[in-house]
Amino acid sequence: MEIVEPPVESIRYPEMRAEVIDAVRSLSDLDYQRRVWIRHEYPQDGFYDDLTTNVNILFDDTCVLPEPEQRVGVVLHFSEVEAIKALGEVLDPLIGELGDASDGQYLEHPQWPEVVTRAQRAYQILSRHENR
Repeated sequence: MEIVEPPVESIRYPEMRAEVIDAVRSLSDLDYQRRVWIRHEYPQDGFYDDLTTNVNILFDDTCVLPEPEQRVGVVLHFSEVEAIKALGEVLDPLIGELGDASDGQYLEHPQWPEVVTRAQRAYQILSRHENR
């Protein structure tokens, strides 16, 4: 049986959606993480980014994790739920294991490449609707 996406006229909070997209983009780029999170080479004055910022966006600020289906029509499209859920399935246990460890410790963890891979997939899917 084919699953059909329910019609979603628009996203209720596009600014929050943009934050989700930025957070997933940060999680999807290992070179960026090393440059910005570890070496603190920021693209401009007044810029800041790290793992904690992105985790807070996804889990606390926008609440797309751990249950992205609850955010459909708010910050996500139906077609994005599975990719975000897949990201959460590797990110959430890693946070549970490492807690307040440094960004470097996260990047060195054997599961981190899977976080990056799933974030890349989620970012590809989110980017299809980036301006909607």
